[in-house]
Amino acid sequence: MEAGWIQADDGYALSVELGKIVCKNAKGNVLKSVPSKLKSSEPYEQLRLALEWLSEHDRQCAETVDAWMLRSLSVPRAILENVWRDAGWRTHLEHTIVAPEGSTDESEMGFFLGVDSEKGVGLVNIDGETIWLSIDAVQLPHPVLIPELDDFRELAAELDFKQGIQQLFREVHVKPSEFDENATSISTFADGKFDQLNFALGRCRTLGYPVRGGFACCPVFEKGAYAEARFWIGSEDPFYESYTGELIWVDTRERQIPIANVGAVAFSEGMRMASGIYASRSKEETEEKD
Repeated sequence: MEAGWIQADDGYALSVELGKIVCKNAKGNVLKSVPSKLKSSEPYEQLRLALEWLSEHDRQCAETVDAWMLRSLSVPRAILENVWRDAGWRTHLEHTIVAPEGSTDESEMGFFLGVDSEKGVGLVNIDGETIWLSIDAVQLPHPVLIPELDDFRELAAELDFKQGIQQLFREVHVKPSEFDENATSISTFADGKFDQLNFALGRCRTLGYPVRGGFACCPVFEKGAYAEARFWIGSEDPFYESYTGELIWVDTRERQIPIANVGAVAFSEGMRMASGIYASRSKEETEEKD
């Protein structure tokens, strides 16, 4: 049997291409679709289950690497060495921006290329140079914390680096340097009309934000502190129209956090959530504002 193909009934053979099960007949011709009679066969079921596992594994890898970035967590070099051999992990780790744990040296921040037990952590720095660092742990900084973010974006385009998570080209919102010390909410995205609350809820599901008590929620751990951004979308009948409200942040005890005390990552992620939901408000309402 040809490598990469599994023998099925009646001379057919099955394989996987681009994440889908494909089939060829006894003459060696690849068919446009898998015959129905083969979809209940044991070889087909084995491939189907394998694809499901790979899909779930890929999702878990992506969510974990994304959490490392959003929570500014330190990732031990030993962990990187263990997971780097796995294609699923490598897809989402390669070319992320990393920095040595606790380092403020911009020359030691760069695109992650890999890890070696002897040479250390490899990266391409802002000058386009490949360097190897003998360090015990790295951090994946949120883009709002990356100095020279635009320069890194230009370098990524020049080197044709692709990222498996939204880091470098993630939408960021930089908090203004001064805020009224008493301000606890932002109204930039208030009064966005949705013809049905269901439409706003659907947008939240698409973007991955849970909804509780009428608020879309975005929790963030930053420097060991917890802050949850909450954006009001409504809590009435799902088939009634609804209007967005204020964007706020609360701590673990449900107390509103003054905007001045909201961290840079929590602020950026909260604004990103609100702007993403607000962008889907009703077309009629958008045209009236325009």
